[in-house]
Amino acid sequence: MAVLTTKELMGISDQLDMEKVLHCKYLSAAQETQDKQLKACYTNLANQHKQNYGTLLGYLD
Repeated sequence: MAVLTTKELMGISDQLDMEKVLHCKYLSAAQETQDKQLKACYTNLANQHKQNYGTLLGYLD
């Protein structure tokens, strides 16, 4: 695996933070809404950002 530069690591770190924030926001929105379609949409988006977070973590291994 290629060695990541400090700038690349900082970028991944920033993106990890953003993915975590987005996951939490969509999860919260899903819990707050009563609309079933919106709840499903928000849940799917939360899961996608959780998956993105995991993928980014994989680059650090």
